[in-house]
Amino acid sequence: MTKYSLAVDIGASSGRLILGHIEDGKLQLNEIHRFENNIVKKNEHFCWDIETLFSEIKIGIKKCNDLNIKPDSIGIDTWAVDFVLLDEHNNLLTDAVAYRDPRTDGMMEEVFTIIPKEKLYFETGIQFQKFNTIYQLFALKQKSPDVLKKAKSFLMIPEYLNFLLTGKKANEYTNATSTQLVNAFTKQWDHELLDKLGINTEMFHEILPPKTVLGTLTEELVSEFGFDMKVVLPATHDTGSAVISVPELEDTIYLSSGTWSLIGVENRFPICVPKALQYNFTNEGGIDYRYRFLKNIMGLWMIQEVKRNYHDEISFAEFVELAQQEGDFQSIVNVDDDRFLKPENMVSEIQKYCKETNQQVPQTPGQIAKCVYDSLADSYKRAISEIEEIFEKSFPRVNVIGGGCQNEMLNQLLANVTNKEVCAGPVEATAIGNIVAQLMALDEVEEIHQARALIKDSFEVKSYKQQYVKG
Repeated sequence: MTKYSLAVDIGASSGRLILGHIEDGKLQLNEIHRFENNIVKKNEHFCWDIETLFSEIKIGIKKCNDLNIKPDSIGIDTWAVDFVLLDEHNNLLTDAVAYRDPRTDGMMEEVFTIIPKEKLYFETGIQFQKFNTIYQLFALKQKSPDVLKKAKSFLMIPEYLNFLLTGKKANEYTNATSTQLVNAFTKQWDHELLDKLGINTEMFHEILPPKTVLGTLTEELVSEFGFDMKVVLPATHDTGSAVISVPELEDTIYLSSGTWSLIGVENRFPICVPKALQYNFTNEGGIDYRYRFLKNIMGLWMIQEVKRNYHDEISFAEFVELAQQEGDFQSIVNVDDDRFLKPENMVSEIQKYCKETNQQVPQTPGQIAKCVYDSLADSYKRAISEIEEIFEKSFPRVNVIGGGCQNEMLNQLLANVTNKEVCAGPVEATAIGNIVAQLMALDEVEEIHQARALIKDSFEVKSYKQQYVKG
């Protein structure tokens, strides 16, 4: 009997529910619901509307009835680092504050006065970003210490949504590692770090790996939906799920391209060495306790904001066409500058950067887009060089996965600047990785090698080679 798994994949700008099953030796996908995910201003902070997110998940589950399909399992993945705190009655003590909120400004430097930067890196292996969970919690301790003392449960966004589905609380490995509070070697919460920061250790739950069956739906939800299903932990960090979908990993650098760009390699052990610290690489958890050695780069968020600044009157495809018409325009910005994290106006911020660095200032939508794409390709090239330096080897191939792999101009730019083969696909990498983790939990797929072979046979991957460029 065919088993169906339902992936809930929520990114920083949208979410979707996708049904997956195996048919004739291939993985089949069916998107059944899509919705927007927007940051809202709440209690003077930028927050996620988590109640609306859960309502959208329920709408999507109910649509399964319209297809006369009762999924055997469901798994949720989202972005990393953000969380909520619950009290002893499981009521929310905090809003789901978003990582783009400025509450963490200056917190990283304050933490370093308590725990030296090098010690923090060599124990956790996680790159330094001002919005990491550790700095969010430290900000909360500084500004609302009573809230932190009352907390009985720390749940990251997908874990809280799982709690609403099942009534059960647990932390999941791949997302937990993004907090910069998990020891890279023991794979458990680092209580020494937490104690030094004065953060309540009792609110953290057991860390469970992907492929764990958390439980089944609450009685209320079974009654509401008309069926029950297993709630499975995929890699709840969306990048962790996406990396599962890279069809071939040997001698391959992956680039998960979406709102963020995550570029790196899969490894069997953490690389917590001075050079990795210098280049600010991270060792996040992956499937089967593998490590995702990668760098987090500002991604297509920049063009998403540019699109918004032009009142959504220009489509993403049109931005690519306009950029291609500006072949001679060559200004480049540092995409990882904090000024691009959440500027009031992305277009004007890009223009100001170019002016400050004595470059040609982009004026037209096409020049702005060309600047963004060239800047991303330049950043990818630099990260690839750093990876090759650390590993002391050359990687001949880059596999771009996720929605951003549909940008053929950016794929070709990457091939041109690196002289490497660029493979693009699969597009729905995160949902696919989510689904195959569920299928492994349901014993439909035996292990990760079989899962990747299944993915390779099921989805198209397009190849790009370096092209000669005039000038």
